[in-house]
Amino acid sequence: MTSAVDRVRWTTADLELFPEDGKRYEIIDGELIVTRAPSWSHQEVTGRVFAALDSWCQETDLGRAAINPGILFTEEDNVIPDVVWASHERLELLMDEAEHLTGAPELVVEVLSPGSKNEQRDRQLKLKLYSQQGVQEYWIVSPPLHQVQVYRRDHALLTLVVTLQAVDTLTSPLLPEFACPLSRIFGLR
Repeated sequence: MTSAVDRVRWTTADLELFPEDGKRYEIIDGELIVTRAPSWSHQEVTGRVFAALDSWCQETDLGRAAINPGILFTEEDNVIPDVVWASHERLELLMDEAEHLTGAPELVVEVLSPGSKNEQRDRQLKLKLYSQQGVQEYWIVSPPLHQVQVYRRDHALLTLVVTLQAVDTLTSPLLPEFACPLSRIFGLR
């Protein structure tokens, strides 16, 4: 039996050796997580979240949004969230020469993929990581449930503050005057 001390701890340098094969490779606490390319519906919802944030960014010039940016928190914590938003000031501090983030943006969004392992990763592992690293707000989007869970920083932890349904409008104190009907995110008429 392998003990925690004996387990392989993956690092960012290890990722350089992997082929570009359409899979997503992430590392959380030294553990390698490999997932397949996201589904069509996952990408649609991700694109709509990004479009709403990007449109707001264009209107306000308060920051920038990105789809699937690499975030290199540490050598053993390297993730690719679905969407992030960061203020211009924060981006200036976080962006490295390769245009990867080296710390926590203000907002991270994960769109759940089917499967209990995928859901557990986003609801537990990534929630803990984003909380430890200083993310201010975390949205977990569930396409099948037409639901968004909003976590906000309360002292040192990200805490669930509201669960929104498709009939609700998503707002955030981080994003002044941002208001997005969730029916639009989920492609409902």
